[in-house]
Amino acid sequence: MNDEHAEPYAHPDSTEGLLQRGRGQGAVRALRDPRGSAVFVYDGIRRDRRWDGTDDRSLYLARLVQDLELSPAPVVGMLAGDEEACLRACEVLELLALAGSDEAREGLRAYVRSGEHWIRVLESIAAGWPPEWWDDLGDVARTRIGAEPDLPCFFEPWTRFGIGTRSRPLVPRPSLAGLGTGELLALLADARTERATKFDALRALNGREPAEGLIPLVPLLGTSDGRRSLPLVRRAVDRLGALAVAAAHDWARADVPWLAALGADVLADHPGPEALPGLVNELVGQWSAREWCGPDRTARRLARFGPDAAEAAPCLRRFWLHTPHSYERTAYLLALAAIDRDGLEHLYAESLWDCEETTRLLGIASAPTGPETLGRVAVLRDDPMETPEVRAAARTRLAAPTGSG
Repeated sequence: MNDEHAEPYAHPDSTEGLLQRGRGQGAVRALRDPRGSAVFVYDGIRRDRRWDGTDDRSLYLARLVQDLELSPAPVVGMLAGDEEACLRACEVLELLALAGSDEAREGLRAYVRSGEHWIRVLESIAAGWPPEWWDDLGDVARTRIGAEPDLPCFFEPWTRFGIGTRSRPLVPRPSLAGLGTGELLALLADARTERATKFDALRALNGREPAEGLIPLVPLLGTSDGRRSLPLVRRAVDRLGALAVAAAHDWARADVPWLAALGADVLADHPGPEALPGLVNELVGQWSAREWCGPDRTARRLARFGPDAAEAAPCLRRFWLHTPHSYERTAYLLALAAIDRDGLEHLYAESLWDCEETTRLLGIASAPTGPETLGRVAVLRDDPMETPEVRAAARTRLAAPTGSG
């Protein structure tokens, strides 16, 4: 949605409201009434109902267009809107084309030939489609680019077409994957190591088991002006979990703002028993204020207390049911799984239809075994629109004995 969130959401238990929030239950209900739900699906593409850019809707909506056997023609028509509306329609049509819709594919190709925002659309389909679906648009691109005031920013597909760009191709840096953990830590400790190499070292470490040897190096991993940490430092510290708590007490007292903030966050993420009442009150306050952005962090902190945080369970369920910020829904389900699993089999089953990849992954892993669950997991496994991670998880679930989670 827009920054002012001016457009209200429909009631969270209505089909319209469920679809606006990307809930799995919305998709299930829509399948029971395709004709009555079509207007809500098209509206979800026409108007951005996401709470912010971290929320995902394109795959959810594309799948609804396909499953409800709706015509892609209205979505093709939306390409004629402003740039944001055009790109929302483009994302849905790209996926429908992957699922076999010739109308979606030809609609996008025709738009590249004559549409206003053709550069962004061509860059998008080049990233998501096989080259043979768009490679023949080179003559169109070379003809049209002369009328544009600026050269494109991205490297591809323009260099394939012999068109210059404002950016230069990236020169691949040597991979650090072959280095041992000790060698990676030594690179981070060396003041002479370039920032880009430190970034690569952190990325390599984040793909391995957490390295306790990173802890004393954290204060050294700031930018040269001391204003922020290097990219990936926070993720690396998060992966250390409780191992970082002792050092975090010192970080929180540091004069360097980014390090003090990091230390405070680590301590808040690993609260002692005395923090539980305050966290419950914090979640209740967030619900009362309808704060949709941020309760996921509170939920993760509460999850650490397990069943002792049972008082928070009703509020977590309310957030699951009501939040328009679908990105945070996974955190509420994970917290409920740690605190109070009563009735979660229904939420896991619904999650198989959710708009968010992380929520679908939870559903694949934990939905109760039965014909409906296994049938849905098989659909996710075979769906060419689905993400590689979800398809792989679905294959794993179905390969298990009797499809058990």
